[in-house]
Amino acid sequence: MKIAVLKERRAGEPRVAATPDTVKKFVSAGHEVAVEADSGTLSGIRDGDFADAGAKICPDAKATLAGADLILKVRALMADEFELVTAGQAVAALMEPHGDVEQANRLAEAGIDAFAMEFVPRITRAQSMDALSSQSNLAGYRAVIEGAHLYGRAFPMMMTAAGTVAPAKVFVMGAGVAGLQAIATARRLGAVVSATDVRPASKEQVASLGAKFIAVEDEEFKAAETAGGYAKQMSPEYQAKQAELVASHIVKQDVVITTALIPGRPAPELVSEAMVRTMRPGSVIIDLAAAQGGNCKLARPDEVVDVDGVKIYGPTNLPAAIAADASALYAKNLLALSPLLVNEEGGYAPNWDDEIVQGAALTRDGKIIHPSLTGA
Repeated sequence: MKIAVLKERRAGEPRVAATPDTVKKFVSAGHEVAVEADSGTLSGIRDGDFADAGAKICPDAKATLAGADLILKVRALMADEFELVTAGQAVAALMEPHGDVEQANRLAEAGIDAFAMEFVPRITRAQSMDALSSQSNLAGYRAVIEGAHLYGRAFPMMMTAAGTVAPAKVFVMGAGVAGLQAIATARRLGAVVSATDVRPASKEQVASLGAKFIAVEDEEFKAAETAGGYAKQMSPEYQAKQAELVASHIVKQDVVITTALIPGRPAPELVSEAMVRTMRPGSVIIDLAAAQGGNCKLARPDEVVDVDGVKIYGPTNLPAAIAADASALYAKNLLALSPLLVNEEGGYAPNWDDEIVQGAALTRDGKIIHPSLTGA
């Protein structure tokens, strides 16, 4: 199988879909790898590093894609790249399929087999392929770093001859992969941390990291998790009770980090304008859901908004701020998926009966096949 690794062309996207380590393993498995020149530059990987690992360095996208069976990307194909792909090729990338149905239509029309890394099922066997988790983990870490930077005060308690500096109070809303890493990072920086989530299993996880759990723990709360491990949409009644509890808690916080997302739906509002206006000047909100409408509706994608001295930042691609590590983890996710896309001879032949392949497949044979987009 020939694998093509394209340079990311979106503004502000420094990640790359392969590393010398994954290239070496692809080549050892008998595959041919073509890497577009300068693909890894912004992730600290030189063309020579790819070449030393066994890749062929190509001058442009057209040369890279020539004869390729499988295209590896971080983000979805762009318009100029669609002009270069041919029917029968396959692409694996983070495609944001729910927010870009037109992308799926174009892939189907082009006759491309598309695998959306967001759709890899969250099952034990697929953990090494779970790109959402690998990137969210880094986003949670970076969210705390961004929050500490904007806060402008110290996070840990400091006892000095000149007096004592009180520790920052950090409140993490949503205790999934990103939220748990945010909790752990804030704790390592010395903050007093609390967290909330609607999933019952998260209470023990939050406590294990040394944070205080904040939630209305009624009967609805006890059943608020899907089989896939995602949070369910809560009733208006529960949301009202939870909002009242959060409002009384958030007024005392210095940094609030929101991470709550429901696949295929707008981000739930967790922090209202009224709550924001109760926070002290100098406080910070980092909204990781800004790209899907925001957990705080005052957030603006990739902007810092000042509301009466409270800074609200809505980053949409925090893993890009740690491009080297983000690329390394994502490339390993793709490497782990690849054995399911080849036959015993090493040719491109997805095992369409495998539940992981079925879960990730967005298009096949000129059609959109994922049930979340077809309504099946």
